[in-house]
Amino acid sequence: MKILIIEDEARIAKRLARMTKAYFEQQLTLNVCDTLAKGLTYIEQSPIDILLLDLNLNGENGFEIMEAMVAKPFHTIIVSAYTDKAITAFAYGVLDFVPKPFDESRLFQAFGRLNNQSNLPDNPLKYLAVKKGGIIKMIEAIKVNYIKGAGIYSELHLQNGTQELHDKSLDALELLLPATDFIRIHRSYIVHLQQAEKLLIEAGGRYSVQLRNGEQLPVGRSRYKEIRNKMI
Repeated sequence: MKILIIEDEARIAKRLARMTKAYFEQQLTLNVCDTLAKGLTYIEQSPIDILLLDLNLNGENGFEIMEAMVAKPFHTIIVSAYTDKAITAFAYGVLDFVPKPFDESRLFQAFGRLNNQSNLPDNPLKYLAVKKGGIIKMIEAIKVNYIKGAGIYSELHLQNGTQELHDKSLDALELLLPATDFIRIHRSYIVHLQQAEKLLIEAGGRYSVQLRNGEQLPVGRSRYKEIRNKMI
């Protein structure tokens, strides 16, 4: 686990580092940056799995990191006193928003969400960000028909018939997408429930979902009952 902390207050940065080490024990690489510029440079040069980000960095706006790196394949946990920014943060796909002052149990709860989608916040992800030609493009989640896994990336199949490549894996996106709107139907597919029209039973005990546009996607046998219950 590679973790970066961007926090300008040394005391808080040390607390975050200590708690993070306590949670992950020896299974991590941890670095701390105290300015926006240092943080941006580090992320551009070094892959990370988790970013712990303050929103006020010596007067600089931490959201600049989100805007510049929003398509990068890591999870972001905001640690900030600016709780009025929480809804905006979740709309851009952060894993959690930990308000200051915080304690160890609250930070551990945020880390626990990496493996437990049911504990995700109620604020729905509104946008999926893709980087194309050096430009960040924000795509409304409601305009996605389905998402197909493509190795460490994901293909977004949109309602207008176009496709976009997202830098996060299918597993990573599953953590962020609201379970009320999206469902994993197969190891390679996540479907927008509003676009799922029929659940089909095929010869040989195979299953598929037919979308409103007529496309059919395979359904994993172990997921059939959950999908049937959600589509009723």
